[in-house]
Amino acid sequence: MPAARVSQRISAIAESATLAVDAKAKALKAAGRPVIGFGAGEPDFPTPGYIVQAAIEAASQPKYHRYSPAGGLPELKQAIADKTLRDSGYKAEASQVLVTNGGKQAVYNTFATLVDPGDEVIVPTPFWTTYPEAIRLAGGVPVEVFAGPEQDYLVTVEQLEAALTERTKILLFVSPSNPTGSVYSPQQVREIGLWAASKGLWVVTDEIYEHLTYDGVPFTSIATAVPELGDKVVILNGVAKTYAMTGWRVGWMIGPADVIKAATNLQSHATSNVSNIPQVAALAAVSGPLTAVDEMKVAFDRRRKAIVAGLNAIDGVECPTPKGAFYVYADVRGLLGKEFETANGTVRPQTSAELAALILDEVEVAVVPGEAFGPSGYLRLSYALGDDDLATGVARLQGFLGKAK
Repeated sequence: MPAARVSQRISAIAESATLAVDAKAKALKAAGRPVIGFGAGEPDFPTPGYIVQAAIEAASQPKYHRYSPAGGLPELKQAIADKTLRDSGYKAEASQVLVTNGGKQAVYNTFATLVDPGDEVIVPTPFWTTYPEAIRLAGGVPVEVFAGPEQDYLVTVEQLEAALTERTKILLFVSPSNPTGSVYSPQQVREIGLWAASKGLWVVTDEIYEHLTYDGVPFTSIATAVPELGDKVVILNGVAKTYAMTGWRVGWMIGPADVIKAATNLQSHATSNVSNIPQVAALAAVSGPLTAVDEMKVAFDRRRKAIVAGLNAIDGVECPTPKGAFYVYADVRGLLGKEFETANGTVRPQTSAELAALILDEVEVAVVPGEAFGPSGYLRLSYALGDDDLATGVARLQGFLGKAK
């Protein structure tokens, strides 16, 4: 029997469903089809001008044409530490910061550094698609704990306790959440953090949506709220969402010095330093004001209300109002098994994946099915797109899904 051409480890990785949907939508657009894409979590705003200008100026400086420290420019690492203290009240030294090629590398580095084969990581579900894949790549076992819309997609301590085993090493904690937009209250954050501390677990907290909350709901960093966690917490973050810098690829992880040193060693062999020009742009971003995100939030909030109202007007769709990020997570279980008339005859989608494919084929609207984030029966839609596209896309969904029998 011939040897496999691709390793089992890499063959087992699933493609990023969100990026796959976004790529298909963009390909169809390029082919001239009027596709509305609700797939990618990408602000439709340009990066603020002062950040772009900092990058332009950096590009002309020879010192940025050379290798720089694998862990990040020292001035950026210090600025990230300062920004973290400013925004979440968590004090860290520059030596506790690793600058990464986007948030995804921070996720990968963290689990590669903390997880040994067989270690279990509790993953509140619905989850962002990259988390379980990064855990598996490290040899770990993601343990899904599902919270449905009746819980506003928020897990409880009781659910976490039920998932705990002697192999559990890490709790992943994400608030505000991608894909659901749900936000844990300060009390819930405190309760979950104290539980994790009492069990001796590490907590890996992804805070990339920290500045995107609505209706007066506060962001609460578990690292700050639960000092009892001690040095067993790692914070993941980046500039992508707050400053509309998804393409600049600058993220970071903050953690105990020994963990950061080990993760930096890994990165020194994987990619070495993040490109210097985006690092300088990120320096301008984290050192500057938050006026850009405040302006974006006004638009996001308007779109949030519009998309929730539009989806809830469809029979068979239930869409909780998210309190953070820029996603809605619609419960479409009421549409599965229903009849939809198409040019090719009657179709009865049995899963949200089949429903999402049908929506794209029939009305040229791209959404991401729940299978990408956990159980079937749900659709994630990003409202980080223009108001006109959002209105057109929701109208198409209403026209098509509303005819289900």
